[in-house]
Amino acid sequence: MDTNRLSKKIEVILNKQVTKEAEAAQIYLSYGCWADSEGYSGIANYLFRHSQEERNHMMKVMQYIMERGGKVKIEAIKTPPSNPKNLKDCFERTFKHEVDNSTAINGIVNLAHEEKDWATFNFAQWFVKEQIEEEKLVMDLLDKLKIAGGPEATSESLFNLDHQLGKSPNEVPLAREASMENPV
Repeated sequence: MDTNRLSKKIEVILNKQVTKEAEAAQIYLSYGCWADSEGYSGIANYLFRHSQEERNHMMKVMQYIMERGGKVKIEAIKTPPSNPKNLKDCFERTFKHEVDNSTAINGIVNLAHEEKDWATFNFAQWFVKEQIEEEKLVMDLLDKLKIAGGPEATSESLFNLDHQLGKSPNEVPLAREASMENPV
């Protein structure tokens, strides 16, 4: 008996989102490594935490596919883009990436609505709300960098921004708190 409650199109688009979330995690991880190499340990940890959050999103989509009787298909992910030139470039790229992810989520919502798959439509609403928050978060980063002086920001203002982002609360534990015994 076939217990799959997802149409083939829905299953495909959800699996594409699994890959998209995995790629997002890698992008944040890559940018976090770049930030650390530039001396921005607070921004690095901020980006590392968001890498884990994207991985959690990937797992959420995978779990939904399985709960609906579908098959998860793990695919290769793209190599993250080259390192940013500076913090502004990093935050702008991150914003563009989040907007692209919002567009993908909207595609899921639209297809679910078109197919009258109300379970998937309802499931995707969590991601719609999450993407609003994610885009706003990055817009706030861009604003903070602008207030700090943008391209002419002083070392002191960048230090303060880095320090502030390193302390920002998040549901994902800080990468620097991980250990072999407690990988968080």
